[in-house]
Amino acid sequence: MTTTESQIEQDFIAKLEALKYAYRPDIRDRASLEANFRKKFQELNRVSLSDSEFERLKDDLVTADVFAASRRLREINSFERDDGTPLFYTLVNIKDWCKNSFEVVNQLRINTDNSHHRYDVVLLINGVPVVQVELKTLGINPRRAMQQVVEYKNDPGNGYTRTLMCFMQLFIVSNQDQTWYFANNNTRHFSFDADERFLPLYQFADEGNQKINHLAPFAEKFLAKCTLGEMISRYMVLVASEQKLMIMRPYQIYAVRAIVDCIHQNRGNGYIWHTTGSGKTLTSFKTSTLLKDNPDIEKCLFVVDRKDLDRQTREEFNKFQANCVEENTNTETLVRRLLSTDYADKVIVTTIQKLGIALDGTHKRKYKERLEPLRNKRVVFIFDECHRSQFGDNHKAIKDFFPNAQLFGFTGTPIFGDNASKVKIDGDHATDVTTEDVFQKQLHAYTITHAIEDRKPRATFCTRPRRVKVTRCAPLPTHPSSTMSPC
Repeated sequence: MTTTESQIEQDFIAKLEALKYAYRPDIRDRASLEANFRKKFQELNRVSLSDSEFERLKDDLVTADVFAASRRLREINSFERDDGTPLFYTLVNIKDWCKNSFEVVNQLRINTDNSHHRYDVVLLINGVPVVQVELKTLGINPRRAMQQVVEYKNDPGNGYTRTLMCFMQLFIVSNQDQTWYFANNNTRHFSFDADERFLPLYQFADEGNQKINHLAPFAEKFLAKCTLGEMISRYMVLVASEQKLMIMRPYQIYAVRAIVDCIHQNRGNGYIWHTTGSGKTLTSFKTSTLLKDNPDIEKCLFVVDRKDLDRQTREEFNKFQANCVEENTNTETLVRRLLSTDYADKVIVTTIQKLGIALDGTHKRKYKERLEPLRNKRVVFIFDECHRSQFGDNHKAIKDFFPNAQLFGFTGTPIFGDNASKVKIDGDHATDVTTEDVFQKQLHAYTITHAIEDRKPRATFCTRPRRVKVTRCAPLPTHPSSTMSPC
């Protein structure tokens, strides 16, 4: 097994080349980095910039605010040219991230007025530095690399605030045997103490929640060009209310993919078994936002079984993305939003009680009759704690009225044959009903066993304040929206 840092770096670059990254040994300093960015920018936006325009563009782009840079990376932006006309541009192909240019550079030196830093490996998308990989010799704890990243970031006038390195999205640290990754952030969300405190930190895993620790298989699974593009564009969340970046946990990503693929292929219903405290609100939010851009889907309803959960879920959704869902104060409001063609009303959070009233054909306001135009549309229902709200009459009413609907449930405690209760779901006779009876198939599982197992490698990366001992850490992973990572 490779032991020297230099050899680990060379092997890693060779792996990336095998993944079709273009290795650029000619990019070793700030000037060559910027020249390459200019070339890629002009190719992407089909424009030729004058020297003065490029200098002003750089001044406009470079910022010390990680959150602001991250938003710009994902948006269509505008810039005033020398002749006063606007240039609308993007830094990446935001419609298809696979079609961007992917390059790898190593031993990049960025000199600013106060800093003289060298970065082991940096991945570029269209010339923009988005991933930094810091490597250590086999046997040296990757915490050393983490500490180095934080020290670089804390150095006054560092490259992350004064150069194109401001667009950095992810950091990866590895000693070949152990590989970890974490999102870039502004200082208040980016603190570290080698003994007991660190920011949200992740190990990648496969669909069965088996950890992928070694650098080579990690690169194959995480850094394949389309996968990395998807990771940054789809599975990083910019939390506007806190001005911070979050990256979803592996099991959340697999759950979202499973639901979205099931809908895309119109393969019936399904359920997600994710243990309590594993962050299913973020998972359901990301699923909903991805479905929002699916033209085949008329509506996506996230259904909870209590009024307080309705408010809490809306607040969480709107924290992830401001004003993405509105309050349905009553059933009348819900029905109006269901019938609305406004893009803002495509994702709706509601209670099962309001939905039940809306589908009650005997109600004096004739909600069900008014909803008739939706009957044959493709509507997606996502149920929170589905075993509480989706057995019995509710299930039958939804299936009867929306024959083309797809139903998905999230639960931390699925009902199997040995713990089923008798519920009348069809016909007149009560029968034992399991989660699978209602939702057809399990799409992904992250059980309490997985959560406890995940806790073990995190013990040395506790995020509690210094005055709190590691032994007091919570036994299960915290909600991913928290800035504090589980131990």
